[in-house]
Amino acid sequence: QVQLVESGGGLVQAGGSLRLSCAASGRTSSRYAMGWFRQAPGKEREFVAAISWTGGITSADSVKGRFTISRDNAKNTVSLQMNTLKPEDTAVYYCAASLRLRRLVSEYDYWGQGTQVTVSS
Repeated sequence: QVQLVESGGGLVQAGGSLRLSCAASGRTSSRYAMGWFRQAPGKEREFVAAISWTGGITSADSVKGRFTISRDNAKNTVSLQMNTLKPEDTAVYYCAASLRLRRLVSEYDYWGQGTQVTVSS
């Protein structure tokens, strides 16, 4: 089992920045890929970005150039630096773990509780 806890969400004006963090505990000896997803009210959960154990990265087109994912394997943490935020980025953001670098919700085994990000216009 892997436990994931997100932090860093909040309210920010359009054009601003936030940094989300996710701390992993439990069975962290496995080399999990880590992903960020988000879910806006009334919408399905969608992929944002993911990073493999060795640093390989994939991200959604909607956030390329604005969001940066990174990880610290020694500390079992993954971060999402979000710049130039837009109102449409408003959502609950979830951290997730998978044994492979993937983009589908169904391919992730462990999930955090989520952290709210609200971008005002």
